[in-house]
Amino acid sequence: MPVQAAQWTEFLSCPICYNEFDENVHKPISLGCSHTVCKTCLNKLHRKACPFDQTAINTDIDVLPVNFALLQLVGAQVPDHQSIKLSNLGENKHYEVAKKCVEDLALYLKPLSGGKGVASLNQSALSRPMQRKLVTLVNCQLVEEEGRVRAMRAARSLGERTVTELILQHQNPQQLSANLWAAVRARGCQFLGPAMQEEALKLVLLALEDGSALSRKVLVLFVVQRLEPRFPQASKTSIGHVVQLLYRASCFKVTKRDEDSSLMQLKEEFRSYEALRREHDAQIVHIAMEAGLRISPEQWSSLLYGDLAHKSHMQSIIDKLQSPESFAKSVQELTIVLQRTGDPANLNRLRPHLELLANIDPNPDAVSPTWEQLENAMVAVKTVVHGLVDFIQNYSRKGHETPQPQPNSKYKTSMCRDLRQQGGCPRGTNCTFAHSQEELEKYRLRNKKMSATEVLKQLGKLLQVQMEFQIQKAVFLS
Repeated sequence: MPVQAAQWTEFLSCPICYNEFDENVHKPISLGCSHTVCKTCLNKLHRKACPFDQTAINTDIDVLPVNFALLQLVGAQVPDHQSIKLSNLGENKHYEVAKKCVEDLALYLKPLSGGKGVASLNQSALSRPMQRKLVTLVNCQLVEEEGRVRAMRAARSLGERTVTELILQHQNPQQLSANLWAAVRARGCQFLGPAMQEEALKLVLLALEDGSALSRKVLVLFVVQRLEPRFPQASKTSIGHVVQLLYRASCFKVTKRDEDSSLMQLKEEFRSYEALRREHDAQIVHIAMEAGLRISPEQWSSLLYGDLAHKSHMQSIIDKLQSPESFAKSVQELTIVLQRTGDPANLNRLRPHLELLANIDPNPDAVSPTWEQLENAMVAVKTVVHGLVDFIQNYSRKGHETPQPQPNSKYKTSMCRDLRQQGGCPRGTNCTFAHSQEELEKYRLRNKKMSATEVLKQLGKLLQVQMEFQIQKAVFLS
């Protein structure tokens, strides 16, 4: 049965025995599937397969090289040469250059190194998405064919994120916001602000979640009448633009009628707020991309929700909308941005390296790269990441924003599984699960007090809304 993989921030410890990697007993060995396990645990496996995804280990474990990119982060010395026997001397040279590039890049994770193999996410020149992609590259096994394919994809992903971050570094946040809403309005749509937009979407859902089919006019009037007590600025025009946004997102099934208005019915897959909101957000992100705007997940969360708690939600939408052509297009956009600014950091020198990374096939079934292609890709990704860090440290006017922790209703409300099963937890005080009965009861009691009051409030609102809705709906349809 597969073992659950560790959190990505726990890359300095073995995910099976939880011991921090070292150069004696717990040497880190990366497998072709990019999972890294200490040599002691690998030798104890009952069958030669990765314990996480069951991928067969075809190479002798004693032949697989130690991951010195990780070892150097726990204070071990990296030897100049490792005794790796490849087909010929040329392959060895390409391998050594590629391996050295990965080890140099891994040093950007050094400020993250924490106690007991857990990484701290503070004081790094790289953003969290860059850190995560870099950890993926560092865990690739370059002597394995599958590992080289994965390393090429990881290098491409790092390069793509580097371009995005360089574009973001050159953007004015205030101007960006104005350009975004101008692009939304140019398409006959509108965003009314986080609070008002949320209420408008919930009222649209309230009117149509039972499968009702209403004309656009009736739907808009219903939402306006319900919004006006809280938002006096609500108008038929503004709400009509919100409905148009959902229409562009293909959320409605439209039935045409002879000599009468068409009827709009919510498609079944969008009859929950989460599904409707995700499609709504995806449409706005798509409009931004069409307009050539690059907006970070943090900025999206702030713009659409007024907080930083929805970064992951927005990142998943951005990732889903990315296409293989997006990278090359972003490189062109960066070139235009640099022409406007005069390029004081000489970032234009990165363009050949970025174009090389953009030409890497992102398909998991891509043909295995030659050793020369691997070396060129690792040199390219090392160059562009160094260029990004240099720009952030020496030319960027933007300070590093430290997101404030958001309240979590499930924080420490259940016991830590690692503590219960293994007798210890590698996350220590950073763990979001309780480590004692006292801690468990403390946070459960706190959340119960908060949730009980909230439930009563929401229940009263829901009953009132349902009664008013049924009355108004009957008036509209009569």
